[in-house]
Amino acid sequence: MSKGKYVAYVSAYTSGNQSSCGIRIYDVDMNHGRFTEKDRVEITNSSYVTISHNQKYLYSITDFGVEAYRILKDGTLEAINRASINGMRGCYLSTDYDDKFLFVAGYHDAKLTALRVNSDGSVGEITDEIFHRGLGSIAERNFRPHISCVKMTRDNRYLCAADLGMDHIVVYELDHESGRLQQVDIIRSEQESAPRHLKFSKDGRYMYVVHELKNYIDVYHYYIDEHHDSPEFEKIQTISTLNDYHAGGSAASALNISDDFQYLVSSNAGDNSVVVYRIDQRNGMLEKLFCLPISGDYPKDATLFPDNKHLVSLNHESNTMTFFTVDLKKNIIVMNGKEIDVDQPNCVIFHKLTSEEP
Repeated sequence: MSKGKYVAYVSAYTSGNQSSCGIRIYDVDMNHGRFTEKDRVEITNSSYVTISHNQKYLYSITDFGVEAYRILKDGTLEAINRASINGMRGCYLSTDYDDKFLFVAGYHDAKLTALRVNSDGSVGEITDEIFHRGLGSIAERNFRPHISCVKMTRDNRYLCAADLGMDHIVVYELDHESGRLQQVDIIRSEQESAPRHLKFSKDGRYMYVVHELKNYIDVYHYYIDEHHDSPEFEKIQTISTLNDYHAGGSAASALNISDDFQYLVSSNAGDNSVVVYRIDQRNGMLEKLFCLPISGDYPKDATLFPDNKHLVSLNHESNTMTFFTVDLKKNIIVMNGKEIDVDQPNCVIFHKLTSEEP
């Protein structure tokens, strides 16, 4: 799974920084668990990036909406086009599994935007716009909706939109012709828990939801009710992202699944730690292996390298990336070399190159 050459894409905010390059591209040294900068892309406030499921295109949030890029053989990016989302800057985006639609989550305006993706990877017209409404449970912060994540179920039928202001996930059925969304369910989280990000297991039967304010992950069994042909989400586990002892005022942030789908990684701001779980392949349940410090402030994203032998943490407030050697048998991490400076990093994605460079 880890053989071959990889690059890593790191997105970052540009506001208030000297650099206008919101995306940085790194060559990945898999043997030593390090990044070497390869290129930079000029883009404003890249809140989040995603790669299409066919591995050909990268999409990024920007102040102007979304931008599409073609991934070249060496991992560098070639701009295709830019499209408006008719709203405030988004915080998360993803494609459906056919790469025909792009979905954008709006934290600031609680707007969910669906856009058509053309065969050349360019972003087309808006196919649907939905505003989440209501009053959340925490008046001083989440008194209104904030959509924080949008992801399709792996059967490509339903879009799940996490709303950390309203403490729930809204489930929409996607019309694959029109690109319209129809609400079919709401998965309610505990009050004041703030569901932030969600991921699905490789077989699509289990959904993992990290809750920012209460520092835990809920595991759901997802299946289709054959009698009603409707989605069902049955909660089967709740597990903390923290140790029993931890820093006060912590907030869970990252949620990533390893390349081989054997491990799940999360992180905690405040506590400034990374937590790694083993995924039980039989029932989707999580076993916490360790929760350890990451030598930075506000690990907004953290993930294992594709070989599961190294880990990188993006430390948003200390403006650094820190690297670790990982031993998943002994359940330890050891800092691996110097930190790398990056202003306000947001997320990191590994990409395997399709052909070796000469």
